[in-house]
Amino acid sequence: MRGSVKAIMLLPLLFVAACDGREESAIDNLANGANATQVENNVRAEAMAVMEPLNPPAPGTPGGLPDDRTPLEEGAIDPGSGQGAAQVVQGYFALLEEKRFEDAQDLWNPTGAIGQQDDAHFVARFRGFSEIHANIGAPTEPEGAAGSLYVSVPVQIYGRLAANGKPWYALRQAILRRVNDVPGSTAEQRRWHIESFGPYTPPTVDAADNAAQATQSVSPTDGMAAKR
Repeated sequence: MRGSVKAIMLLPLLFVAACDGREESAIDNLANGANATQVENNVRAEAMAVMEPLNPPAPGTPGGLPDDRTPLEEGAIDPGSGQGAAQVVQGYFALLEEKRFEDAQDLWNPTGAIGQQDDAHFVARFRGFSEIHANIGAPTEPEGAAGSLYVSVPVQIYGRLAANGKPWYALRQAILRRVNDVPGSTAEQRRWHIESFGPYTPPTVDAADNAAQATQSVSPTDGMAAKR
């Protein structure tokens, strides 16, 4: 019975391969007693090989990150700086890539709606993707408001839809917040946490600064913590 179940699970993959006759060899292998799991893995690998490659838009083009050419910081990065906030976003998407969703959720504001969401609902946000990645752009400088600091980080998200394997691209903006370095604040409060993701909003640039803006660089990197 177990072999029959595996063969039934293999049928959707055979339909994917049907366009070029690969399903015939898979069925032959099953009929000749081949391991169903191995056959399924082989068909899946062959199907993935012919999928449209992921090719996110380049910086400075529609759908791409800003073409910011400011030299990147080298050496140790201050975790309380804007670059430190960008590293949190990078880590978030690295965890999503590895499907470590509970760890990813820990990087959200623990008192916010998403940070407090139950595991099942949080994971459900990503069920539409078979894989997910991101390129992270240069962060803004931290800005203060009511004892807190905020940073905006542009994010180019790209992945593959689980339903059909098609590439998916989106340009978004992450907002991160931390408590300012004030007496009585805890180390946890002084860490950057994700507040929200929304549509990307280009920064306002004065006409006199346009030339300088055109010569600035992005920091493309691949890159949501346990429930309290």
